[in-house]
Amino acid sequence: MILRPDYMNEIKKFIDVPLVKILSGVRRSGKSTILKMIENELINNQHIDEKYIITRSYSKMQYDNMSNIEMYEDLINCFLDDHKYYLFLDELQEIEGFEKVINDLLENYNVDIYVTGSNSKLMASEISTYLSGRYVSIPIYTLSFKEYLLFKNKENENLKNMFDEYLQFGGFPLIGISNFDTDTCYQIVDGIYSTVITRDISKRHKIRNKDLFDRVVKYVIENVGKTFSANAIVKFLKNEKRNLSSETIYNYLKWLTDAFIIYPCNRYDIQGKSILKTQEKYYLSDISLKYSKLCFETSMISSMLENIVFLELKRRGYEVYIGKYYDKEIDFIGIRRNEKIYVQVCKEIPETSNREIANLMEIKNHYHKYVVTNDVLSKGNENGIEIMYIADFLLKENY
Repeated sequence: MILRPDYMNEIKKFIDVPLVKILSGVRRSGKSTILKMIENELINNQHIDEKYIITRSYSKMQYDNMSNIEMYEDLINCFLDDHKYYLFLDELQEIEGFEKVINDLLENYNVDIYVTGSNSKLMASEISTYLSGRYVSIPIYTLSFKEYLLFKNKENENLKNMFDEYLQFGGFPLIGISNFDTDTCYQIVDGIYSTVITRDISKRHKIRNKDLFDRVVKYVIENVGKTFSANAIVKFLKNEKRNLSSETIYNYLKWLTDAFIIYPCNRYDIQGKSILKTQEKYYLSDISLKYSKLCFETSMISSMLENIVFLELKRRGYEVYIGKYYDKEIDFIGIRRNEKIYVQVCKEIPETSNREIANLMEIKNHYHKYVVTNDVLSKGNENGIEIMYIADFLLKENY
């Protein structure tokens, strides 16, 4: 088992703190493995007796159709004395009404609770109502480039070769820890995608026209990193002689977001310092999801570079937006507490154009500004704007 130290360091801060630790993210992003890492930390370093550690994986068949009452009784029957018990509850969203159980356990028993889920229902209003500030959310993403090198045990390999590999295969941990060929990798990712689409979305929301839903999802995947609206999808479908309301489109986008297949990225008015509600973009939870449906093509690289940078900023705790400054666009603004960074992403910097640099130069403030490119030779600093090869940017300790 390969450790993911960034997550472990974050979670260790909350051990024995009376908050429910919620780990959420797309299926197969490594949540269950991270739970096991925390277990090992408790046993090996915190010296907790294993009899005080209770684990449940609610995606297993033995828990099919389990009610929240049965879940509650199963857990409290494990409490044999007044000692603190550590609960590790995997895929908790499978139990209807789990919020009431967690709330009761937190209020009435000496417990430290860690849960995972592949649906943002774990962060929905029910959790907020029942736990009212007594939980901490820790989003789990697929492997960063830094983690990918660790999983491959190739931190000292040629950086460009390794990034090109990461760009082609993505960051699902199973892919990172294995040496599958390209077709096998995409087949595995397609299986993850199909599970989410079928189990977490189609069945849960009782989608009647699966073919039409699949066509909408394909449209979203094809247009990763591009601005579009629900009305644009409606118009596109009409051209294909299909009809779907914009309200239904919005529901589909929300369900895809809830299942962590996509992440929305809103526009931010830099001048007015406000979030705009129109013309948002969507990015995938892992770039390999696009390849598994459409195959890998070099024409995809520009948008996939954006996707990789977007996820890296999210991993580092930034709220990420598309920047709007008068009539100019900045690919990303990352906001974290009182700090901001501005990032332009491009496949290469054309010799005859410096649009990426020029757009950043328009913004007159002291925050860090970057142009990130896939050209390994593009490095330097121009008027305070740092130009970096994308692999160096991803491995940079602090922005």
